[in-house]
Amino acid sequence: MVQQENVAIADGLKRNDPELLDQLIELYQHRLLRYLLFLTGKREVAEDLFQETWMRVLVRGAQYNGKARFDTWLFTIARNLVIDLSRKRTMASLDEMSSAGDDERPFEIAMDAPSPLEQFSSRENQAEVAEVLMQLEPSYREVLVLRFHEEMSLEEIAGVTRAPLSTVKSRLYRGLAALKPQVEKLRSARPLAGGVR
Repeated sequence: MVQQENVAIADGLKRNDPELLDQLIELYQHRLLRYLLFLTGKREVAEDLFQETWMRVLVRGAQYNGKARFDTWLFTIARNLVIDLSRKRTMASLDEMSSAGDDERPFEIAMDAPSPLEQFSSRENQAEVAEVLMQLEPSYREVLVLRFHEEMSLEEIAGVTRAPLSTVKSRLYRGLAALKPQVEKLRSARPLAGGVR
């Protein structure tokens, strides 16, 4: 069934079906923007890349053949745009893109459905987990977001990141290992709500 949907999307993109593009944007907008926010850490940059990603889908839609899931192809385009931007700005890594200046407002992550990572983190600490994710090494952060927010398989993550499956597994393991103590550290540093009990 999923394969049939992918083939239908591929056919629609080849025909430049504007209705299909509208449906795809509506279906994937929150997930794509959330992914770009986690990669860049800056809302304005993420929104610009979001627009550019959909422009690429519009212009290069005929290149999508329907063999892979559409979201895997979409996220690969977005990731490549982030890398291109970092090269243009002569940044050493994705880390530098996420270091925000003091005057910038913090970003908010669009959520449209609970993910395993959100289930792991209760409502009280979702902001804490997002804050800690932004402090992780970008390669760990990206794999965690793709796995738990986007619920991609390890093989799909390997396709998006162009990394071997063993590297994806290693980054996922190390990212989770780095996430837990950071969340605990953040919690212990914050005073309890309502004062001393």
